[in-house]
Amino acid sequence: MDISAKISATNSRLKAQLIKISIGQTSDKLHLRGTLPPREGSGKKRAYQQRIYISQPANPAGLKAAEREARLVAAQLINKEFNWARYERAGSTPAGSCGDWIRKFERWYIHTKGGKAETWKGDYVKGLRHLKPAATLTPAALEQAILATEPNTKSRQRACMAVGAIAKFAKLDFDPSPFRGSYSQRKTAIRNVPSCAAVAEYREKVPNPAWRWVYGMMATYGLRNHECFKVDLSEFPIVYVLEETKTGSREVWPCYPEWAENWALDKPLLPDIDLTRTNTLIGNSVTSYLSPKLPFKPYDLRHAWAVRTISFGWPDAFSAQQMGHSLIVHNETYQRWIKKRDHQRMYDILLKREDRPRPP
Repeated sequence: MDISAKISATNSRLKAQLIKISIGQTSDKLHLRGTLPPREGSGKKRAYQQRIYISQPANPAGLKAAEREARLVAAQLINKEFNWARYERAGSTPAGSCGDWIRKFERWYIHTKGGKAETWKGDYVKGLRHLKPAATLTPAALEQAILATEPNTKSRQRACMAVGAIAKFAKLDFDPSPFRGSYSQRKTAIRNVPSCAAVAEYREKVPNPAWRWVYGMMATYGLRNHECFKVDLSEFPIVYVLEETKTGSREVWPCYPEWAENWALDKPLLPDIDLTRTNTLIGNSVTSYLSPKLPFKPYDLRHAWAVRTISFGWPDAFSAQQMGHSLIVHNETYQRWIKKRDHQRMYDILLKREDRPRPP
């Protein structure tokens, strides 16, 4: 009998004996579950379903210890003697408050790991915002920070990522994966990917020449909004995206090369915006100017480039690298946006190949 079956059998025995505490497994550790009094500082008034992290391994010996602890907790609850301090005592968690650990983690992330300050502010600060600075860094505190976000949302996904990272940094036994939910931006996002004809048509309707150049770079090279301002054109028509961008340096080839030449993209004309700001704010300026002038989102120019490379027969590994993506993300994101027109275009191209198979 494997450990999950043994846990199920133990829980059935506890339930039959009217013990309202059950045993669960997270990764290779066991925990207890039950309706428990609120922790100090939680802001809650009534008991609710919570976990108790008991640091017992998910093996037969750990399961026996967990069962004894479940019976003890049940007895304490009946006698109104339950106290969270037993499970958050010194030595069971790393020393220091959540605020202390966040500051240590930030210094390590920026100065040791070499992470970007913009990523820290955009992902980690938002993901850790529900950790109470004065509270002790415990598995329970981490769980509460995650559960403070809406289930199956980007916020929940970000919180799991950030909380898991700080738990690993502090060497704290906590697995956030059971709380992630089913959110996926690739599943929820709906894109109005413009056709090649529409891309060319609406470029002509951008009145400002500088913003028209930005539009052309996004359309021809599939660049992110802010990346248009951080490129090296010394090997034009190949564009070199500089290191200080979202996913770092890379080389990108034009698709179509005719657009690169006809639109004079080798002669940059930059809009008069503050380029000392973060990449996010620079990108927001692009969106603010172009959005009212287009029937699609400016960022959809990037997605149109990705779909175009597929119809051109570019190997997906090449397209992914030029976009600054992993191959998995690239395929999951863009292959579902290939429309009938793209299939027909590819079919027509293949039919014209001289070396295509012929019927017997």
